[in-house]
Amino acid sequence: MELSVDPETGLLAAAGYLPSPNCDARPPDSSIDLVVVHGISLPPGEFGGGHIAALFTNRLDPGAHPYFAEIAHLRVSAHLLIRRDGELLQFVPFHQRAWHAGVSSFEGRSACNDFSVGIELEGVDDLPYEPVQLERLAAVIRALSRAYPAIRLDRVVGHSDVAPGRKTDPGPAFDWRRLHALLEPHRPVLARATDTNPTE
Repeated sequence: MELSVDPETGLLAAAGYLPSPNCDARPPDSSIDLVVVHGISLPPGEFGGGHIAALFTNRLDPGAHPYFAEIAHLRVSAHLLIRRDGELLQFVPFHQRAWHAGVSSFEGRSACNDFSVGIELEGVDDLPYEPVQLERLAAVIRALSRAYPAIRLDRVVGHSDVAPGRKTDPGPAFDWRRLHALLEPHRPVLARATDTNPTE
């Protein structure tokens, strides 16, 4: 499945769009050259429903679940969510800065939100993600690499890589080798690709 990013709107053509207020402009001199993969489930360990979208659009009901009372005040977002069934939901245009990585750094550069795309996969650290999610993720990365050529395979990392000790997602159950295998035929597009597992 080939996807495309509209360079004018910063939107993924195949994704539903639910605008999040939790975003702002990237710094003028920033280049989009990193993809940060996250894992999320709301309530923790449960899948389905609209709670993730509600969190990213500041509509999460704090009374709907005990855990929600702890997080409903947060102002967070991601550019994209990939549901368990492969559905794609976009919350922030790619050329804008989503609030997904928090305190973070990569290769000596802090504030990863400035130069990264944040992609959430519905899941938990210790449960394998669905094959369709990895397939959709690979298709999204290919589309991003065409729109933003600085994105390479060695610049696709986990939240735990940019915020070690603070974050653990997408977790040990995330199959980096499978993702790289899905991207391998597109090595010429993703220049300087590597087979190294970035979580190792």
